[in-house]
Order: sequence, then C-alpha cells, then structure tokens
Amino acid sequence: MALVSHNPRASGALPEHLLPLQHNGACDPGTFTEEVLANARSSFAFGLRTLPTVRRRAMLAVYAFARIADDIADSHAATGEKLSALDAWSEEVDRIYAGAPHSSVGHALADNVGRFDLPAREFHLMLDGMRMDVNGPILAPTLHELACYTRRVAGTIGQLSVRCFGSEASPHRDTFALALADALQLTNILRDVSEDAANGRIYLPRELLAQFDVPADCATIASHDRTATVCAALGALARGRFAMARTSLSHLQRAPLRPALIFMGVYEGYLDRIEASAWNSAHLSPMPRWEKIARGLRYAYFMPKREDDHTMQPGAIRFPVCDDTRDVA
Repeated sequence: MALVSHNPRASGALPEHLLPLQHNGACDPGTFTEEVLANARSSFAFGLRTLPTVRRRAMLAVYAFARIADDIADSHAATGEKLSALDAWSEEVDRIYAGAPHSSVGHALADNVGRFDLPAREFHLMLDGMRMDVNGPILAPTLHELACYTRRVAGTIGQLSVRCFGSEASPHRDTFALALADALQLTNILRDVSEDAANGRIYLPRELLAQFDVPADCATIASHDRTATVCAALGALARGRFAMARTSLSHLQRAPLRPALIFMGVYEGYLDRIEASAWNSAHLSPMPRWEKIARGLRYAYFMPKREDDHTMQPGAIRFPVCDDTRDVA
C-alpha cells in the first residue's frame, strides 16, 4: 500500500500498460504527463498545478512511475508475474539513466533525471518496497520493518519530489522529505486498517499490537475493542513525524515546497478526522473537496502551529528512522 495507491485490484494477467514495453512511434513526454495529471486524484493534482510547467511534468513522471509500480504490487496477478514486472521496471530505470528508455514513463523521466538530479537509487528503493508487498503479505511488521517499508514506498517519493519542486539541497530538506513521507504513509495505514485487513495485510506494528494484546488476525483486527488504542499509539508516531517536518521547514524556503505543504495540510486533516472518530476509520466519510483546498492553501501559505507538536512524552516510542540508502542499482 504505497503513498500513491488507488487500489485497482485488477484480476488475471498484468495489462500491458503496467509493463515497460518498447514505445512505438514518437513519444511526447509533455502530452503524456499532462494526461497523467488529468487522471490524478484531486489533492495531488491541485498541489502540482502550483508548479511551473517543467517542474510539474517532472513530478508527474515520478508519480506515473510510482503509480505503475504500486498497481503491479496491488494486482491479482501471480506473484512470479508481479516480481518479473518489477524486475523489468528495474531494468527500465537502468535504461533511463543510460539515455535509452523503452516506455512512455521512461521517456518522460529521462528528460528530467539529470535536470533535477533525481537519484537512480530512489527508484530502485521504491521497487524494493513494492517487492515487500508482493513477497508478503505484510502482517504486523516490527517498527523497524515498517520504517524501512515506509522509507521505500513513501520516502523515495518524498526525496524525488523535493528535487522536482526546486527545494535547495540540505540536510534539513532531506529530513523534511522523509519525515513528511512517514507521516503521510502512517496516516494512510490508519485510514485503511479495515481495507488492508480485508486484503490480508496488517501494517500496524507488532510492538504496539503486543503492548495492547491485540492479535495480528486479519479476520478480527478491524473490530477488536483494543485496535483503537493501537491506532492512537500509531497516530502519536504520525504526529511526531508531522512535527519533525514542521521543525525542518523552519530552516527551508517555503515557496518551492508549497505542493508538499498542500499535501501535508490535507493529510494532517485526515489524521485529525481519524482521531475525532475515536481512531475507528471504518466509517470515515471522505474529506470534501472544499476542505482539502482550504486546508492545503492554509498550510501552503501560513503553516499553522500545532499544540500537539510538543506533546510527546519522554521515553515514549518514536518512529525509527530507516537509513535505507544502500546502492541497489
């Protein structure tokens, strides 16, 4: 369940658009990326429309790559077929950086990986994260395993995004990208507990389940009377990562990061709504479009302070940082 997931759950063999097939004829990366934008979810599309055209197209190419990889992992194709497809995309990444891509996505990325200094390892790490889902299912990972999964499926998008947005390179930029990615992914996990369990997956960490004596059972976890307590504890970890992103932002120029701040506003709003539902998101209503826009603009231009940024108690469990930047190319 990656950050860009839209849960296609296609059955049978993988469709051709999920494979890096040789593109026949002329490939216009600009037309391709604008088609991606037209089909993107509303909050994502809204955030990217604030970018200059060149940067927006680079970000859309990254998004298209991530969405395809996630669709492969979430499909109902055979495990071996999914792994072969992810391997094929790993080979396509190598071709992109060699200047000889096959696919439309590859052509769109090839125009931008040098222009915006996009590291190949981030694309390879993203594919590693999808392999974790394919080789799973993931059932109650340790906090460290969850942190590594989040680094791969969400942190990679964060690291690639801040480069596309034009944020100046610095350790604070990296911390912001990874902290916000963790926060968004943990919010997704809290929002999708029931749906993930129905698909045979439990992303709630093993330590928290054990602490509150909740079995890692897909059949019962969504209805267990102590699952809400587990979700509240994971919500506190998500709050900590939102707070870390806010702290890092104070050392950065805000203007280039406005698309990320729009996403931050929407997702922290989702976390607020999950908490207001007593950490039971099964019947959570969708956030209205007007609220997404209002929250996004507020965060992008004013960044409200949060009283809960400083409520972490000494000795409390913190979400670990997974330094998963090995060269996997």
